[in-house]
Amino acid sequence: MQHFGKYLLFMSTLFSRGESPRILFNRTMDEAIIIGINSIFIVAIVSTFIGAVTSVQISYNLDNAFIPRSTIGFMVREMTLLELAPTITSIVLAGKVGSSIAGGLGTMQITEQVDALEVMGINSTSYLVLPKVIASILVFPMLVILAMFLSIGGGFIAGTLTGEISQQEYISGIRSDFIPYNVVFALIKSVVFAFLISSISSFKGYYTSGGALEVGQASTGAVTNSVIAILVADFVLANLLL
Repeated sequence: MQHFGKYLLFMSTLFSRGESPRILFNRTMDEAIIIGINSIFIVAIVSTFIGAVTSVQISYNLDNAFIPRSTIGFMVREMTLLELAPTITSIVLAGKVGSSIAGGLGTMQITEQVDALEVMGINSTSYLVLPKVIASILVFPMLVILAMFLSIGGGFIAGTLTGEISQQEYISGIRSDFIPYNVVFALIKSVVFAFLISSISSFKGYYTSGGALEVGQASTGAVTNSVIAILVADFVLANLLL
């Protein structure tokens, strides 16, 4: 509870003595490039192969002749939209983005760069942390949408190349009984996960003290806590919104 209270107080300082909109916008765009553009490759690789593996494994388990093969496309689509794209992508980004945020802020803290900002009258949390949180909330949904397309595409490629399903059957499956709300639900989850990853990682990095060893521990703690928060939030959101 002590750490949770400290975390809430930390979040409240983001909006006190805020920077000008121009500075905040420029900082947010810089962070969006670091968080979003630099994560496209890893998201593309992971989502494509997850879709491919899902398609092959579903095909392996559908050995009943009475179940149409188009069910493979349907199940790949549902699993991708509801769980694989938002949750797995966010867990991967927790490892990449979360550790980067915690390590960067931790290094600035132990080298007294944060103290220098405070001496100059700048609210260090508003200047350093708030752009990271806003940028994460902006780019995570975009990365999740990319993961959706690539995961379904990976399932299509794997299913057709292995001969487990024809192109027409797969396309028929992903088009059948489509519920648009599932996409909205996935995007809501991506926004919540983005906030949790960026804020928890920033909190762990900002309160780092010591040396290089402590920076590494902060990065590890940021990833661990972010993943746990994602899984808990995933369960809560599924119960509330589905």
